[in-house]
Parts: sequence; C-alpha cells; structure tokens
Amino acid sequence: MSIFPFLLVFGLYFSSGFASPALKATVRKPSTQTFFPSTSFQTFEGGVDHPLSKRDDTLANTASAYVQAQLKIDSSTVKFKSGYASDIAQYAYIKQQHNNIPLVNAVANVAFKDGKVVSFGHSFVKPSSFASSSATVSVDAAISAAQSALDGKHNNIPTTLEYLVNADNTASLVHVVQVQNADQGTWYEAFVDAHSGKFISSIDLVANAVYRALPIFKQDLTEGFELLVDPQDPVSSPLGWHNDGNTVSNDTSGNNALVYLDQTQTDTAPQTAPGLIFNYTQDPTISPSDGPNPGAARTNVFYIINTVHDVAYIYGFTEAAFNFQQTNIKTGGLGGDRVLASVQNSQGIDNANFGTPPDGQSGQMNMYLWDQTDPERDGGLENDIVTHEMTHGITNRMTGGGTGRCLQIVESGGLGEGWSDAMAEWMEQTGPQIHDFTLGSYVNGGVPIRSKPYSTNSTTNPYTYSTLLTAPEVHDIGEVWANMLHNVHAALVDAHGFSKTARTDPTGSEGNVVFLHLFIDSLALQPCQPDFLQARDAWIQTDHNRYAGANKCLLWKAFASRGMGINAVDYTDDFSVPDEC
Repeated sequence: MSIFPFLLVFGLYFSSGFASPALKATVRKPSTQTFFPSTSFQTFEGGVDHPLSKRDDTLANTASAYVQAQLKIDSSTVKFKSGYASDIAQYAYIKQQHNNIPLVNAVANVAFKDGKVVSFGHSFVKPSSFASSSATVSVDAAISAAQSALDGKHNNIPTTLEYLVNADNTASLVHVVQVQNADQGTWYEAFVDAHSGKFISSIDLVANAVYRALPIFKQDLTEGFELLVDPQDPVSSPLGWHNDGNTVSNDTSGNNALVYLDQTQTDTAPQTAPGLIFNYTQDPTISPSDGPNPGAARTNVFYIINTVHDVAYIYGFTEAAFNFQQTNIKTGGLGGDRVLASVQNSQGIDNANFGTPPDGQSGQMNMYLWDQTDPERDGGLENDIVTHEMTHGITNRMTGGGTGRCLQIVESGGLGEGWSDAMAEWMEQTGPQIHDFTLGSYVNGGVPIRSKPYSTNSTTNPYTYSTLLTAPEVHDIGEVWANMLHNVHAALVDAHGFSKTARTDPTGSEGNVVFLHLFIDSLALQPCQPDFLQARDAWIQTDHNRYAGANKCLLWKAFASRGMGINAVDYTDDFSVPDEC
C-alpha cells in the first residue's frame, strides 16, 4: 500500500490531375470494403479569380464552371449537389456524373470569399470503363441482396441508381439501398451491382462509436454509466477517435490516445460488437481485474482522454499549441505523440500520474487500482482523476512552448496540480450554481483526496496566498491555486451566466466559457516556471487580449479575496484591488 494514498502525483520525464482510387476499409463491418478515390486539395489565401468572376451568377453556376475549367471536363459531367454561405465564406459541393447518373465516391468542393475562390478540393476520377447505364437487376432483388449481406432491413428510404468506382478503376452501376438493424444499432448504405445483383460494398451511416462510459460531467460510477453515441467533436477530431491517420482501429486506440491494460500496449479493449460498439457492463461487486471490468475501465479512460482532447482543442490546445495527436491534421506541432494510457497499471497503487515529454513524444498516463475498499476500486472509473491527469499534459505542454520542462520548481508544480483539479471541476459543472467541489471520494473509500473542499466560503476553505508558507508539497500548493480558480469560476458564472454547451461550443459569452478561454490562453502567455503572482497576471492580461479587459475588476476581486491583491508579495496576503475597481 502506498504511504501517500491521498495524493495524485504527476510524473515528468524528457526523455493535381485526376486521382487514382485508394482502398479504405469500412470500420463497422471489416469484411466489406468501400473504395474512395484520393482527394486533391488547394487553398489560395486571398483568393483567385474564376471563369464567372465578372458575372453576378448563382453559387451553383459559379462553382460548376470553376470545376469544369480546372479539371478540363465537359459541363455534362458535373452536377451541383449543395451549397451554403456562412458568416465568412460560401461553400459549394459538386458531384461527378456519367449519363446524368452521379458517381457515389467522386465529389468536388469549392469555397468562395469576397467573390474569389479560396479553396478547391476534388476526388473526381477518369474510370477506364463505365457499365451500361440501364439496370438489368430489379430494385427488389437489390434490396434482398443488401439485407442478406448486412443482416438488416431496408428502411423504406427510396433507392437510387449511381455509379461506384472500383479498385481497378472501373465504374459499376449500383442500386444504393439503406439497410438498418435497430437491435444491433447498425445503419448502412449498401451498393448492389445493378447488372449482376451482387452486393459490392457499403458505407456505414453510423460512422461513430458507441461507448458505455461515464459522461464527462459525472464524477464516478456511482452516478451511473450511459451508452454514449458519437461523442467525438468533428472539429477537434476530424478523423474520429479510431483513426490515427494511417490505421483505422476497432479497439481503444486512435489519433488521440492508445489505452491498454497494465504494461502491454497491444492489450487494448476490443469492440464488443461490430461497428465500434464498446458495451462493457462494469460489475462493482467483483475485482476490477475480473470479468468485463478491465474492458469497462479501458473504455472509460479512452472516452475521457478523447473528450478532454476535444474540449481543450476548441479552446486552443491545438496542434500548433503542442497537443497530443499521432497525426496532426492542421498546421503546427510535431505529431507522433498521442497519449499512451496504462489502465490497472501493476507498478503502483492508490495513485495516478502523467508524464509529459516534449512535443513529438507521447504523453504517458498511468492509472492504478486503489485498495482502500474491498474489492479494490479502479482509478479509471473516477472521471475527475482521469481528467486531472490529462490536464497535466495540457499545462506542461503549453507553458513554455511545448518543452514539457516549464513546471518543474515546486511552486510551478503546485500550480500544475491546481490547474488539473480546476479542469476536473469545470468538466463536471452542470449548472449555474457553483457548488463546493471535492475529488477522489469514490476510489478512496468515500474520503476526498484533498484536505478541503473547493469553496467560495472562507469558513469551508480558508486557504489564501499566505497558506503557501505552510504548504511545502506540490499537492498542498495545488489546493491553494485550485481554490482560487474555483472562486474565479464562480465569479465569472455569477456575472455572465452559464452555458450548458460550453464543452462543445466555445463561442458563447457565458462565464464558464470565458473561464476556460482564460485558463487555456494564460498557459501560453505565462513564463517558464511561473509563480502564483505571474500566473495571476497572465489571467488578467489574457482577459485584456481576448475580452479587452472586460473582466479585469472581476478577476482582481476574485484573486484579492484570497490574498492575491495588487500588493501581494512573498506569500504575504493583500486584499486590495486597483483603484478603478
């Protein structure tokens, strides 16, 4: 048993023509394969002219003319599919067609801004041959073949007739049939050859995983598991959670994380049913190492790491800000550094940690079992612990520019512990009432792992800046900072309200949205090895940078209420604020 059962430590170590078809396996039914031509994509910064630049024409005509001109093709081979305008640009999508029949897997997209083309992508092809445009197999026969191949029923959505480009660059005429199985949660678009009647392949319309996990806003398993469908954020994880840029998986591995049991990185949790369904029903009455429990823990840790990745991404922890991804989709960062997470790690107990090397090397999360109860409990099933550890990676990467070396002194390390607790609290906040917050009660047998609840009430939590004089250890120091941030969070929500969609939408003006923006922004702003006063100053400057100082006085008052006023120095409390406040 650990001599520090109440601590969460973090470990740091340093240690342009037409495309030819490419093969990609569908995720949910590995026995079928769909072919997708590779895509060409260009961007043009300020934009370039197009064939109808001098005319005030429709989006459909303008985009179609541009595609024809760029690919040197006839107008009969293109058809406007859809388009729309956002607040900054217009977007058009064009299908390739043959004899007025569209190709399933050939599309172009054109974006316009201020009348100029700013980007162009396409997967148009030049098939070596096209099958006859007149089907010889009936729709009913095609439906029967699709149902048989995919173990489902046609959902009565009208079938269509299209061309499908094959791996050998021929184009088959296909009936397109939607097939669903409600019991299995499957939904496919099937392609059946309209001449032979043979099922060729399918596209999975439920291209998203299902996880039995603890939603990020729940603290631990006592609040109940849920089946979570499609939890990934398409902006943060455009490849999904099971595609690392090179390989599509059906286990707890992907671009953001590789989660495995103990020391064996190949011992990931496999899907429990085809289609990335991870439905492990955890049994709290038996050992965490028995039955479905290891799978439940790996699934939950995988879900939490990916969710924290996605939330932090939309608030600024991106590739350019040195985040953790195997393949960097956007510009910046080194890649090759998804989080490696060992669940039920046998090298420790009653603890968890996270090692953050420089950008380009994977972060390492280790989750241990806790022996404060019988049976033992799994740290991977207490969300605040997993979020806490993942946040160490964020703060260590963003402070000092991706080196992982800038939270090394005791006070800076304490700040790191505080940020991790504050992020866990933010993730689990569900409404405008900022209640007192504790961590780790589940794994620690009902006793929180922090000495005081985080609270705006000075009787419940009396910690101030001067408390650091009697807090020599990083977790003790972290409690002081986390409680200050608890007070900042409460003040911002009280002033600006609460957004229930803050975890997926960073554009609001509500207090919890503002809080996480300041949280992430300040990490990039502050110096290497920051102290409390420098961290405070980074928050206040960040508010000026993003919100023109709208929250300056609110922030000063919140920090000053805990002894970090304008004259605070050398761990001596000061409760004063600037004159204008």
